[in-house]
Amino acid sequence: MESLAAVDLGSNSFHMVIARVDHGGLQILDRIREPVRLAAGLRDDGGLDAESQERALKCLTLFGQRLRDFGAEQVRAVGTNTLRKARNSRKLLSQAREALGHQIEIIPGREEARLIYLGVSHGIAGAPARRIVVDIGGGSTELIVGDAFEPVSVHSLYMGCVGFTKQFFGDGKLSRKRFGKAKLAAGLELQPVEMPLRTAGWERAYGASGTIRSVAAILEGAGWAHGTITAEGLTKLEQAMTTAGRLEKLELPALDADRRLVLAGGVAILTSVFEQLGIEEMWVSPTALREGLLYDMLGRIQHEDPRDRTIAMLCKRYSIDQGHADRVQATALGLLGQVARDWDLQSVDAAHAIAWAAQLHEIGLAVNYTGHHKHGAYLVASSDLPGFSRDEQALVAALVRGHRRKLDQSFFEALPTELRMTAVRLCALLRLAVLLNRNRDPEVVSLPHLGAEGNRLKVTFNEQWLDAHPLARADLEREQRLVKQSGLKLTGFEEE
Repeated sequence: MESLAAVDLGSNSFHMVIARVDHGGLQILDRIREPVRLAAGLRDDGGLDAESQERALKCLTLFGQRLRDFGAEQVRAVGTNTLRKARNSRKLLSQAREALGHQIEIIPGREEARLIYLGVSHGIAGAPARRIVVDIGGGSTELIVGDAFEPVSVHSLYMGCVGFTKQFFGDGKLSRKRFGKAKLAAGLELQPVEMPLRTAGWERAYGASGTIRSVAAILEGAGWAHGTITAEGLTKLEQAMTTAGRLEKLELPALDADRRLVLAGGVAILTSVFEQLGIEEMWVSPTALREGLLYDMLGRIQHEDPRDRTIAMLCKRYSIDQGHADRVQATALGLLGQVARDWDLQSVDAAHAIAWAAQLHEIGLAVNYTGHHKHGAYLVASSDLPGFSRDEQALVAALVRGHRRKLDQSFFEALPTELRMTAVRLCALLRLAVLLNRNRDPEVVSLPHLGAEGNRLKVTFNEQWLDAHPLARADLEREQRLVKQSGLKLTGFEEE
């Protein structure tokens, strides 16, 4: 049976979980955790220092050895808050991909929250349907209310145990005054989401990941709670920490050396969550983001891709002409199939990207026909797209931006360097698909023959076709001029 691997490049720790697909479910085979403390290396100028990068690459090299025999479709690796924020993350990611031997996605905060909720929901089967899930990571905190496997209210906040410990307890001193300041700062972050979460409501609160599991273990070891986290137990923990006075003097049961370094910030955030949301007791989930990644991969394998649901939702929300979008998609995929090998576009990701862009290429009409490719790109780039990584979202937005009018290399500058040529080539195929369906005829378009070599695309039509479609010939000749600035050259248009 096929094995899957999920790699979570967190702000405090890097995790890898390997599971086997077994009768439609997952059986965990292996877990590895390394305390990389990436967020601790985030400098004031927004860059990651050399030491934290070295720790990250060393860990990923270790993970890569374990994943050496895994295919690309069996591994999903994601970076979270610190890699979202770091100014020099692109350079690090290039080295990280080489060390791991697999692609690494940077996911938006709300996508991180969705995956956490998915992982937790699978780990607490049979629990009350409506629940709130809280995950305090190294650089961000996610709060999600949902029913069963469906999130209802999703939020990701820029506060985490590493960042808060560094900001409020950086010299190791623990005091009531410092905890007060840290809790006040956390409360200010929570204020905008408090009412949406309370309005959504929940029957039971769950916590996930390292901070919450560590706090639960400490409370149980000290006799302040029994398997859960309580408001009373948190008060006693804070008192014990301020009594110790310094991080290095903390003597608490079940507190390991790695967690000691970031515990204070995590406790301050968790206490504020309890106070702001009126939580009295929180149950601990055995699963979190990495398990969510595994179940998300399993869904894609079983053709239940959340990204497809997201695209369908956008089409409905913005009243896209579905028949026309489907025809453009079919044409684009037909054209892609002809040049995929020659243009190195054989991956499933390329087919997905051009299909999604074809579905959304007219989304900007909801704003205005004039410049609708620009409006559409903005809507795609700025919307919450569950299931999409940051680069996937940027790629679809770039394809929508470039599907008409002038095609310029600048449209693709937000993409990783290694993805830009792929984007330009996909955009050329999408433009041709849109052009061939310009008359919005419900009949299936007769595909031209394509030949690709380097940046040259030769387009040849069947005998008499161009004579019967003079507007198409004019459009194609105009297209030659419009794509020239992108570095592509369209040729052909000869009748066979």
